[in-house]
Amino acid sequence: MSLYFNGKRAALCLASVLALTQLTGCFPIIAAGVGTGVAVATDRRTASTVLADQEIMLRISKRISAIYGSNTHIDINSYNRTVLLTGEAPDEAIRADVEKIAREAEDVKRVYNEVTVALPSTFGRRTNDAGLTAKIKARLVDSQRVSPLYIKVTTERSVAFLMGQVKQDEARAAVEIVSQTSGVERVMTYFEYLD
Repeated sequence: MSLYFNGKRAALCLASVLALTQLTGCFPIIAAGVGTGVAVATDRRTASTVLADQEIMLRISKRISAIYGSNTHIDINSYNRTVLLTGEAPDEAIRADVEKIAREAEDVKRVYNEVTVALPSTFGRRTNDAGLTAKIKARLVDSQRVSPLYIKVTTERSVAFLMGQVKQDEARAAVEIVSQTSGVERVMTYFEYLD
C-alpha cells in the first residue's frame, strides 16, 4: 500500500478537513493545528496575517456566543483582516449588533454582513452546506486553474461565498467553476485583486 500523496490529493484532503470543521465551530482551532502549516507555505498572506485572521474569527465568535448563545447561527470568516459574516439571526436588531461586534473587533479592516434574518439553520442544512463547500474545493483542485489555497470558500443555504487575494483571471475561473457546481444557487465574491 502506498502512502504517497500527490499535491492534488493532499489539497483535496485539506479542503475536506477544513470544510468538515465548519460543522463543529472549531475551525480556527483545528485549522491552526492541522492545516496552517500547509496553507501558510502557499498562502498569499503573511504568516502573521493568517494568524491574525484566526484570532479575529475566534474573538468575534466568542463575543457573539457569549451574548446570543444558540439564538443565532453566525459563521465568521476572516481573510486578510476582512470579515465576512454569514448565517442567521432572529431579527434585524441582532443582525446589526453582530455586525457592530465584528467592526469593533481588534485588527478588523472591513466587514461584510451577509447574515439572513431567520431562525438558525438545521443541522441537516449545515451538513449539506459543508458538503457543498468540500465539493467546491475539490472542483477548484481538479480544474488546476486556480489554487483553492488562494480562495476561502464558505457556503450558507447553497450560496457560495468566496474570499481571497487573487488575480483577475483567477477570480473569473473561480466564479465559473463554482457557479457550475451542482447545488450552488448563487456565488458572492469578496476578493482583493492583485492586478
